[in-house]
Amino acid sequence: MLKEAVLRTGCLAAATAAAGRGDLAPAVLAERLMLAIYAYGTNTGIRAIAGSSQSGHSEDDIRYARRRYLTIDLARTMAIEIANATFAARAHAVWGAGSTAVASDSTHFGAFDQNIFTEWHSRYGGRGVLIYWHVDRKSMAIHSQLLSCSASEVAAMVEGALRHDTTMKVEGNYVDSHGQSEIGFGITRLLGFDLLPRIKRINKVRLYRPAAGEPDAYPQLAPALTRPIRWDIVAEQYDQMIKYATAIRTRTASAEAILRRFTRTNAIHPTYQAMIEVGRAQRTLFVARYLRDRDLQREINEGLNVVESWNRANSVIFFGKGGDIATNRRDEQELSVLCLRVLQAALVYVNTLMVQDVLADDDWADQLTDADRRGLTPLFWTHVAPYGEVKLDMTSRLVLGG
Repeated sequence: MLKEAVLRTGCLAAATAAAGRGDLAPAVLAERLMLAIYAYGTNTGIRAIAGSSQSGHSEDDIRYARRRYLTIDLARTMAIEIANATFAARAHAVWGAGSTAVASDSTHFGAFDQNIFTEWHSRYGGRGVLIYWHVDRKSMAIHSQLLSCSASEVAAMVEGALRHDTTMKVEGNYVDSHGQSEIGFGITRLLGFDLLPRIKRINKVRLYRPAAGEPDAYPQLAPALTRPIRWDIVAEQYDQMIKYATAIRTRTASAEAILRRFTRTNAIHPTYQAMIEVGRAQRTLFVARYLRDRDLQREINEGLNVVESWNRANSVIFFGKGGDIATNRRDEQELSVLCLRVLQAALVYVNTLMVQDVLADDDWADQLTDADRRGLTPLFWTHVAPYGEVKLDMTSRLVLGG
């Protein structure tokens, strides 16, 4: 699947073209790079892949290709190009109209204790690191981040929605309860996309009144209402809020750095207070919309189920060494994450084409009900044998349309 995705999308063309000026043939380099990506993405390691491969490339050959050519930027570019190719290949008759919303969630991976990046995570109950994914509703990851367990998930959500660099336009972001907060609602409102959380214990959420001096304006909501929004703070800090939002959007500063600056001292930053007020107003609007709109509830739940399925696929693909990241170097950890993303993107890309080929037959397409079409997903792996020998034959191809 990785080979088919590479050959169809040409995502290794930049690396092999650069190597062609030396004494290494582009076709040979492409094979070695694919073996290295497979070694990192499955967490089995280059030695195991070289030992089980029948391609004729030694361990030293693959390690040289990895050191010389397989950079973090190359792996990220490959993942982006495969995602873009998947978006372009999708048939609307099978998958429906393109989505503008993604679901984001983190996955906990065990890591060596000696790494300064490794931390204990209270929710997952173990030491390791987090990988924060942004996955669209048809199971394609558009962004991934390696985080420490204490990193802000709000900042990671904002970074992924803005910095994914794919052709997808993100207008909404589904998150679970731990991925939303008042500051999250405020920042996403300023940046122009919707935060769409599934809120646990939504009956405990407090709603804010739109204006002061109207305590009895909403008698039916009185048990859930609290104080009015302080619009005076929002007006006073409006220019500063726009400045910080523009800095995040133009990559002058990261959301993580700005949030850390706001909360660095005990005194709460006035712009931070204004953003929280905006977030309180936005969350009140969202809760009112969420409670009355059953379609929105189903949409959010469906999006979050997709990212949970993505996390389950991680354990199938990243099976080596018990699923733990077995390195203390930050760059090696990031490369493992990106190679895992490349493999999973290749799986979704090939499965998308396979499903479309099957449903191109009218006999199969006519048997699908609307419920069946809603359940279609390209994220399945029962037809994949992840264990055993690695057979890389560049002359054999999958027979696929698209």
